[in-house]
Amino acid sequence: MSKEIAIRTGKSSPPLLFRQVSPGPSDSTLQFRLLHFWNARKNVKGGPEILLGVEILMIDAEGTLAQGFIGQNRRSQYEKELERGRIYTLTTFYASNSKVMYHVADQRLVICISHDSALSKDEEDVESILTERFRVHSFSDFEANCDLRGDLHDVVGHLKLVDGQALHQRPVLCTNDGSVSRKVTVHLQLKDGPVVNVYLWDEAAESFRLKFDASATTPTVLLVTTVNPKRLGGKLCLSSMSSSRVFLDEDVDPTSEYLTWLSANPSATSLVNPVEVVKAETLTISEIAAFLKREPAKVAYFDCIATIDDVKLGAEWYYIACKDCQTKLNRGPTTLLCPKCRNEDATALANYRVELSVYDNEEQCTFIILGDAGKELTGRKASELIDAYVQENGGDEAALEVPLPQCFIDTIGQTKKFRIKVSPYNFTSTRLSLTATKIISPAVLPPKNTPLSTPLSLLGAQNHRPGAEVGILEVAESSGSGTSATDDQKGAKRFKRSG
Repeated sequence: MSKEIAIRTGKSSPPLLFRQVSPGPSDSTLQFRLLHFWNARKNVKGGPEILLGVEILMIDAEGTLAQGFIGQNRRSQYEKELERGRIYTLTTFYASNSKVMYHVADQRLVICISHDSALSKDEEDVESILTERFRVHSFSDFEANCDLRGDLHDVVGHLKLVDGQALHQRPVLCTNDGSVSRKVTVHLQLKDGPVVNVYLWDEAAESFRLKFDASATTPTVLLVTTVNPKRLGGKLCLSSMSSSRVFLDEDVDPTSEYLTWLSANPSATSLVNPVEVVKAETLTISEIAAFLKREPAKVAYFDCIATIDDVKLGAEWYYIACKDCQTKLNRGPTTLLCPKCRNEDATALANYRVELSVYDNEEQCTFIILGDAGKELTGRKASELIDAYVQENGGDEAALEVPLPQCFIDTIGQTKKFRIKVSPYNFTSTRLSLTATKIISPAVLPPKNTPLSTPLSLLGAQNHRPGAEVGILEVAESSGSGTSATDDQKGAKRFKRSG
């Protein structure tokens, strides 16, 4: 009826508000401000991801947020016209029920732009339509919605650590050669709760790095939109999604208001000790095994208290690594090649790779000691032990077989707290072989625990990629069974070091 009246009087109907949209096709008009757009992708197990199109976040004159979708077949037609912050008019569209998981807007209908749609950019701004609107939630709200895969809300708080680094010595996150991880880990303290881990991925991580390094002063406040609350090792964590945006300090009203509150409450910055923030969850061997059986393949860190029962040998107790990235080097015709740095004349460094048989009060497994963890366990570098053996035995060092040092055999019977890195490799391996990246401290085995009653959850829907320890992980993943050091101290032939 309203459409017939409009035609008869020569007047056009006013744009619909998002709350007035009904499911199905419509030739009505919508007017909105485009806040954000991002690629819609579908992950395929064992194959490349599929690009589905472009998702958009819109706001109307009432301040209601709605999500839109442009299919891949229409992407080239509209994508160049998309500009964040601009006003658009859309005529003819299809409204479908939104996906069950990961809502980013108030409106439960998705506005789909079809082949019949007409999307135009308005030349004049409409002041009545907000330029931004955030759905900031509290720590208690995230706790209540943890692991539900429902609404993705926004979070604001003040920075405690960035990639494990305190802010009093401002870290530089971008590198000259652009070789950075696709992840940034931020420890963020909220007004109403403790510090939470916020994992920024891909575009969100890159945006954070650029804004952080470009700031004249060290940023204090961070707002991340549409974060996914998950539980890792029993602790609440927040993970960015494809739809996430990041804002610092004076970027938007919520960060400015939080900065003002922080200035009026300076004691809030000292409520949490940054050293305590980064403490990993302590799990038993059986709890880590249960974690591997129940959860999707992601990277995680845990502490584990175990007693060294024996030392195992593969072909070698050390490997020759790139001095810069710790990746195992390949032998070229005349030099050593680094497969990660692409350096054809890499400087070599001997690194530990020792397999320990360990046990606690519940289970037994293998810990692979890599890099600095070996030095922390024995008190000596691998290169020092090799050089000492060469000096004692003389001859050509490249031809000598260097047996397992006695200092490793002396560790049998010692109980330590190990920092364990769980990688995607562990989720598919039939052998429980865990990488130990650090020796935390001497320890005593705790009393036997009851079995896990609650599954542990990993955060995020994206694949995590190891950071600085990628290189040594590649060595760990090639492990095989070996002989016991107490039965057979078979040595490993030494590679000649260059540089």
